[in-house]
Amino acid sequence: MGWDRYVGADGCIIGMETFGSSAPLKDLQQKFGFTPGRIVEAARERARKST
Repeated sequence: MGWDRYVGADGCIIGMETFGSSAPLKDLQQKFGFTPGRIVEAARERARKST
């Protein structure tokens, strides 16, 4: 949804493409992968690809 212009063609985007979910925040963070562990995992994966 437009983040590619900021992170570039090889960048990593953690986001969602749906609307309408409703639940406690912690449940939604887990469901969509917005957790510290998942973000660190994505950053490490991206760093490995750039070396």
